[in-house]
Formats: sequence, C-alpha cells, structure tokens
Amino acid sequence: MSTYLKPAAMLLLLLTLVTGAAYPALVTIIAQTVFPDQANGSLVKNDKGQPIGSELIGQTFSEPKYFWSRPSATGPYSYNAAASAGSNLGPTNPALTEAVSARIQALKDADPGNTAPVPVDLVTASGSGLDPHISIAAAEYQIKRIAKIRKIGEGKLRELVDAHTEGRQWLVFGEPRVNVLKLNLALDQASLPGADKH
Repeated sequence: MSTYLKPAAMLLLLLTLVTGAAYPALVTIIAQTVFPDQANGSLVKNDKGQPIGSELIGQTFSEPKYFWSRPSATGPYSYNAAASAGSNLGPTNPALTEAVSARIQALKDADPGNTAPVPVDLVTASGSGLDPHISIAAAEYQIKRIAKIRKIGEGKLRELVDAHTEGRQWLVFGEPRVNVLKLNLALDQASLPGADKH
C-alpha cells in the first residue's frame, strides 16, 4: 500500500504546485505585463482618476440630459454582472410586449417632439443583459433631446458620437457601436463652462 501512497502524494503535491500556484502566477504575470488594462477589468476612470465603471459592462442612465443605455435584463438590479442572462422572452410573450411598450413610452415622455422610429436596441436587452454599447442610430435618436436640455449644438453632439464610435471587432464582427459610459463622460466634459458647445 505504501508503494502507491508515496507516489500519489508526490503527484498530488506536484500538481497542486503546478496548477494551483505556478500556472496562475504565470498567467497573472503575462496578463499584467501584456494586457494590464483588460486584466484589471477595463476600468473607466473619471478626471480625478477614480474608477466609475467598466467599458465592458453597461450602466443605467435615466436622466434626460444623458444618452440612455440599452435596457438590462439582469433585474431587479440593472447591469448586475452576477446575473448575466437574456430575458428569454419570446416575441409573442405579453411580458416582452409590455416591457417594450413601457420603454418606448419612457423615451417619448423624455422627448415628446421626437417622431423618429425608436431604434430596437433602446427598447430590448442584449443576450447578456450587460451590453455597454448602443448603435449609432440609438445615439442619433437621442441627440435632439440632449441638445435641447444641455443647450449644446447638435453638430457638437454628433462630433462626440463620432469620436466615441467603435468599429467592427477585428473589422469583421458586429456593427459600429458607441460605448455609452465613455460618451456620457465626454458629454459632461463638453458641458463644462468654457467648453465649445457649437
């Protein structure tokens, strides 16, 4: 019996050191050296250097002076990464119809004069429920409302949207999109006294 115990114990110790200590340490060192931003959560910081979110996880913006994000399906706490999931509601489900109708109404209440069609990503959640991006059409839909509230020219807002538009991933996957948190941070900077608002 002892003939088998000693090699088994040695193998257990060796594998524990390799897979439990050496490998994680190596991966951490490589990640921190080569991809430090991504390895630390792709954090977005304010002008004081304080982290205020991640560019990978959306946040709720409900004030009309901000660009609104895509809805989150991770309720009751929006953009809860621990509850990442789609709504799993089919197109004929009355709960989905009610949710979309309520979101459309909220958008119309915030901007009663806007008669443009509401982009679908402003009223439906993404597959993960955490999407930090909106389409360019969704950003464009909100420009008039924000320009009116902030007294900023629509042209200036379009420049901000263009500056924060990300292209297709690896030039192939997805569509051009806008990170809402980064865009809203730039919007606050553009609204400061002395900033060019035209």
